[in-house]
Amino acid sequence: MKFFVDTAEIAEIADLAATGLLDGVTTNPSLIAKSGRDFIEVTKEICKLTHGPVSAEVVALDHETMMREAEILRKIADNVCIKVPLTVDGLKTCKKLTADGTMVNVTLCFSANQALLAAKAGATFVSPFVGRHDDNGFDGMDLIRDIRLIYDNYAFETQILVASIRHGVHVLESAKIGADVITAPPAVIKGLFKHVLTEKGIEGFLADWAKTGQSIG
Repeated sequence: MKFFVDTAEIAEIADLAATGLLDGVTTNPSLIAKSGRDFIEVTKEICKLTHGPVSAEVVALDHETMMREAEILRKIADNVCIKVPLTVDGLKTCKKLTADGTMVNVTLCFSANQALLAAKAGATFVSPFVGRHDDNGFDGMDLIRDIRLIYDNYAFETQILVASIRHGVHVLESAKIGADVITAPPAVIKGLFKHVLTEKGIEGFLADWAKTGQSIG
């Protein structure tokens, strides 16, 4: 399963890239606004930090303007993945872009039927939002199971990119179901390292090592 980080903060991306865990980056208008930086400039910097896909989202709602925005965004770098909403115009744009080899991430997916439409439109990635699904009284992971089943039934090549991840259980369940990608905030990814027994083990080893009076190097 690929790990994307969901942020526009350069320092956070660089830190995760250094671990070798980072396979790509997702951004959205809200994350760009939070960074307080110019959209094009920050996207250029992110693309230099990873060889994997970097999702950059259009903000238009009509097909023609989406295409104009996508033309600007995909010139930023070869690894830019155009992000479009799961609407009629979004899928028109998806079909047009993927036909000429551009990566497309269809976002704001909340049903398996929507995911089916995205796959039929040739999406590179579809982004079902599990956290927001949970917030509204549904089981986000059931959505991922349904999409995985449908995609496997018809051998769709669209990758399931689990988004709106809130905690490590979402990551674990995504891996068990067989999702292709997860995208999560830096804090959630870093939280996967943590375990009380790991911390206690380190403390014990260091205490025993201190008793030897030795040093390495």
